[in-house]
Amino acid sequence: MEEKYILTLDIGTTTIRAFIYNSRAETVGKAVDQVILHYPCPGFVEINPNELWSSVISVVKKSFQNANLSAGQITAMGISTQRSTFITWSRTTGKHFHNFVTWKDLRADSLVKQWNKSYTWKLFKFSAYVLYLVSRSKRFKAGSVFKFMNTQTSLRLNWVLKNVVALRNAVQNNDAMFGTLDTWLLYKLTGQRIHMTDVSSASATGFYDPFTMQWAGWGTLLLNIPISSLPTVVDTAGEHFTSTAPDIWGHAIPIRSCMADQTASMWGSCCFDVGDIKLTMGTGTFFNINTGSAPHASVSGLYPVVGWRLGDELVYSAEGANNDTASTIKWAQNLGLFISPQETADIANSVTDTDGAFFIPAFSGLGPPYNDGTAASGFIGMKPSTTKAHLVRALLESLAFRTAQLYQCVRNETDYTFHSIRLDGGVSNNDFLAQLVSDLTGLRVERPVHVEMSSLGCAHIVGLHLGIWKSKEELKSLRKVGCVFHPRPHVKKSYEHTISMWEDAVTRMCGWYSRSNSLKSVNAVSDSSGCGVIPKNSFKLLKNNGDAVK
Repeated sequence: MEEKYILTLDIGTTTIRAFIYNSRAETVGKAVDQVILHYPCPGFVEINPNELWSSVISVVKKSFQNANLSAGQITAMGISTQRSTFITWSRTTGKHFHNFVTWKDLRADSLVKQWNKSYTWKLFKFSAYVLYLVSRSKRFKAGSVFKFMNTQTSLRLNWVLKNVVALRNAVQNNDAMFGTLDTWLLYKLTGQRIHMTDVSSASATGFYDPFTMQWAGWGTLLLNIPISSLPTVVDTAGEHFTSTAPDIWGHAIPIRSCMADQTASMWGSCCFDVGDIKLTMGTGTFFNINTGSAPHASVSGLYPVVGWRLGDELVYSAEGANNDTASTIKWAQNLGLFISPQETADIANSVTDTDGAFFIPAFSGLGPPYNDGTAASGFIGMKPSTTKAHLVRALLESLAFRTAQLYQCVRNETDYTFHSIRLDGGVSNNDFLAQLVSDLTGLRVERPVHVEMSSLGCAHIVGLHLGIWKSKEELKSLRKVGCVFHPRPHVKKSYEHTISMWEDAVTRMCGWYSRSNSLKSVNAVSDSSGCGVIPKNSFKLLKNNGDAVK
């Protein structure tokens, strides 16, 4: 039988990965490049689309060279991307109106606070609660506790619609197109033929209703988002993604799947059954549980997202997140606490405790159960005897503590029986952290041989669609676990007082940034960034030629 090859393109927050797999799900070629992040103003985190496109073209070419294959030998490809990062562009010319606004961007922070505190939103939530009492509908229960978050696309898009003049004019002329990163990538790869997003990426925007599986009318109406600019929402795999334009890599490649990176990692970890848990520890920590055919209505801040839709199969996931994981470790490395992240586990194990020091990983605020975008990061409790090793251990412990909190939220809100956590992401290679997560959750933690689960998940879903693999059970048989960490009850017991002290430290850091001294994403920005001091609602974004839009 002729060998078949699947190309996967995975665009995360900091890296672009292209992998080529054979029919046995073995890697035969790969290439990696960096995503260049731009910080034009305090709180702004952007990606230049031209730079990203060049990197995408280059990294795929390098993967072909590494595998000694040509584009014509690729059976099909799958795509996974970071979620909630978006861009807008002209329907007529295809030119973008601004850079990608990433999911870590905080320019809409003041809008988030204003909306969550507004009488309009309080009335909306109260009405949803009354409807829930009458109907007992999970949809209204979810609406009664819904909060806007910076990581959602919704208010960042609202900010752009208000502040980019060229985009406002395009909206009036029905010339504006909106897309998260996956939508724009499909548009570019297919030679501007399709304007689509899949259900998993759409559900993370904050204005797609996972209960009705449609763009939320209330969201588009309240936030003045033009319906005509939104992409068509489609299944996670299928022929509707068409093929790449042949001039990009010399031969058209069928695209058979496009999905959010967290969905892809669920597939890579084979989390196909209700109650299965995967824990991605990359730039951020994402704790996902398969909730089956029903979206989860959370009261603690777990977010109900669509896992995937394949014809009649619709699977949901409940997600809790801590946005600063690898980014926290990188910060500590830049600070000089260690030379390489690979040595942090040994450094942490070189001391028996943190000498009373604690770290709060909240550079982008804190997710469930705090849901506080104004929380601050920092070390607390340092003494003259505190060493670098104590600080490194405190930092790693804090990441495990946050993961244990996310798991506790799931325990409090569901009645599933849990047995294991399936790890992925670069930070999961840290043995100290992986073992502590197992200890604190009381679950077996499984780490795969290779932790790039988003790329493998793409290959899984494409191969299943093509018939290369016949069933999910066959995919499970291909799963390769590299290391298993078993919980140690005595360690969990020994950490009870430490965690209590750490939680007290966290509460001291919650609400640290008041309205007056927070990142002034709507009021003004400091001229120390080179952006200049700009009056309220008068930001300067750059056109392609560098001229100010406003």
